[in-house]
Amino acid sequence: MKKLLFTGSNGFLGKNIIPLLHKIGYNIITLNRSESIICCDLSNEVPSLSNSFDIVIHAAGKAHSVPKSNLEIKSFFDVNLQGTINLCRGLEISGIPKSFIFISSVAVYGSDFGENISENHPLKGRTPYALSKIKAEHYLSEWSQKNDVILSVIRPPLISGPNPPGNLGVMINGIKTGKYFSISKGKAKKSVLMVQDIANLIPLLAEKGGIYNVCDSEHPTFRDLEIIIARQLGRNLPLSIPIKIAKILALVGDLIGGWSPINSNKLKKITKSLTFSNEKAKKDLDWKPINVIQNFKIH
Repeated sequence: MKKLLFTGSNGFLGKNIIPLLHKIGYNIITLNRSESIICCDLSNEVPSLSNSFDIVIHAAGKAHSVPKSNLEIKSFFDVNLQGTINLCRGLEISGIPKSFIFISSVAVYGSDFGENISENHPLKGRTPYALSKIKAEHYLSEWSQKNDVILSVIRPPLISGPNPPGNLGVMINGIKTGKYFSISKGKAKKSVLMVQDIANLIPLLAEKGGIYNVCDSEHPTFRDLEIIIARQLGRNLPLSIPIKIAKILALVGDLIGGWSPINSNKLKKITKSLTFSNEKAKKDLDWKPINVIQNFKIH
């Protein structure tokens, strides 16, 4: 039975895929800030690891927030970059793993819109989140080469599953409370990944390595997601605001500032498609992604 270290075990990914990895047959040691087999704050500690591991899945990270101060900006690099460095230092002491799987993000591309963006796209992300992930990827690339580790970097977009975080969670809560409005009939497409697919990818990644976009082959529109969510919540479909009215509201939001639910930048992201190509992962790993529209359950 292969030994697997999973960091960030109490997060959304850990809670959803660790049970699936147990079923596959992995012996899993969890690492988290609290309520874990190994309790460690990777942002300022080198973990004390008593065992060596065959596989490490590094899912611990900071996301889903907009920094409002220099201290909050720094925390992204403390968690996502320094946390990765500290983890690797701990592994150097306990024993170098055969395989290291890093959960990155499509945010590294820095794209607000585009279609079928591939892994060859330049890394232009400039948010603290994106930059910290880019720097962590670069560090791991050098570290894995130096230590002869099979490195896999996966870049998921929106991740769907029970009680998802981020923008998908905001959409669910908005439809549930009646505070969500569709814009221009929700025609923009977004790439989405079923959380269970990450568990399906682990055995493939552990042997192969590489950098991969991971998402469903079908890129649902906002309206597709709204229909799925509203149906499961037993709510009416949200009203659709014409784009002209949305632009006026966005201009008002620009004047009001940060606490406005919409501004011109947010409007651009909502009304323009942003999709990613999964062709490399499907070809190199012989991976068949789960269809999100058919399988997404919010609870």
